[in-house]
Amino acid sequence: MKKFFTVVFILLAVAALASADYYIKSKYHSDAVSIAGTNQPAKEEIHEQWIGGDKFANITPDMTIVMDVGKSKAWMINHKNKDYVETDLPLDMAKLLPPEMASMMSMMKATVAVEPTGAKKTIGQWACSGYNVSISMMMMPMKFSVWATETVPFDLNVYMNKFYANFLKGTLRLDDTSVAEMKKVKGLWIASEMNMEVMGSKIATATQVVEISQKPAGPGVYSVPAGYTQSKFLSVR
Repeated sequence: MKKFFTVVFILLAVAALASADYYIKSKYHSDAVSIAGTNQPAKEEIHEQWIGGDKFANITPDMTIVMDVGKSKAWMINHKNKDYVETDLPLDMAKLLPPEMASMMSMMKATVAVEPTGAKKTIGQWACSGYNVSISMMMMPMKFSVWATETVPFDLNVYMNKFYANFLKGTLRLDDTSVAEMKKVKGLWIASEMNMEVMGSKIATATQVVEISQKPAGPGVYSVPAGYTQSKFLSVR
């Protein structure tokens, strides 16, 4: 059970196109928490996204997810264990996890509700609109306070339809109705705060974009690092 929730948190920590690619850098914070007798300290991390043509990479210290829409392939890369899983698009997490966790994931169906608040706010250089987003998975409600902007240097429609929708369907197993509801948040999530309760423990995270720029992606951004081992199932240790 603890490993299953770890996978969900990794995916949420997650759950935001030319010769020079587009780069999004975010600061991520999670409060200290104790779940099922296991203590996790507060965490500060840098999360990154790269967008380039048919390729997309979501990079965190623990895991990188790479999608190549042109090849209809994706790679889930575990940096702690230095291994990875290769799969076809569209993503389906239930096919990538060990059998004991895949059965739980296959039963997971999320419902989404998005409510614009009407509030406006400038965060960094971006003019943002406010939203309340609720995602319920396995009777676990997650409440997000979101600030999003439509002022970005890349094509939002391409980003949303080519990468974002594919990512949501595969990692959170959202159906078309839930994906359409998520798209009611107009634009890129610039800042968000999430609160939920799991097994009696309260979990709180916050993410804020600090940079959106256009620059060449470094070597290896869209590929598996050298020396990593291919696995049949995604490792979550």
